[in-house]
Amino acid sequence: MENQFSFITLRERPELLEQASAWFHQKWGVPQEAYSERMAAYLNGDSEYGWYLCLAGERIVGGLGVIENDFHDRKDLAPNVCAVYTEKSCRGRGIAGQLLNLVAEDMRSKGISPLYLVTDHTGFYERYGWEFLCLAQGDGEEEKTRVYIHR
Repeated sequence: MENQFSFITLRERPELLEQASAWFHQKWGVPQEAYSERMAAYLNGDSEYGWYLCLAGERIVGGLGVIENDFHDRKDLAPNVCAVYTEKSCRGRGIAGQLLNLVAEDMRSKGISPLYLVTDHTGFYERYGWEFLCLAQGDGEEEKTRVYIHR
């Protein structure tokens, strides 16, 4: 089943920048321009904070990125894995786990470790080597959110 999916960095397929920025915008509501700017910085070599995609053929079915801060008050906890998403029709097939492993390996190979991630999920990220670290206040959020670390 895994062989129907391919896992890539955006640098491997830079022509997907527009499609990827639109896809992340659709999933998270963050302006597409914000994604496009961060992706362009990665493609231009201005940043090593990457963007990672899972493709089914040419269709994006999963993805995540790395940014300095994922909209929370703990600016010291950087960089952050952000925008983790798998299409509902493809969930339960290990896509998010493979993307999380890919980002951890890729960032570590560039000397970037640890990574941080904010989420309301409990129990999911632990399966992939993430540990609960602390709570942080999300920008504009009433409740604090969970921060995980991958060492």
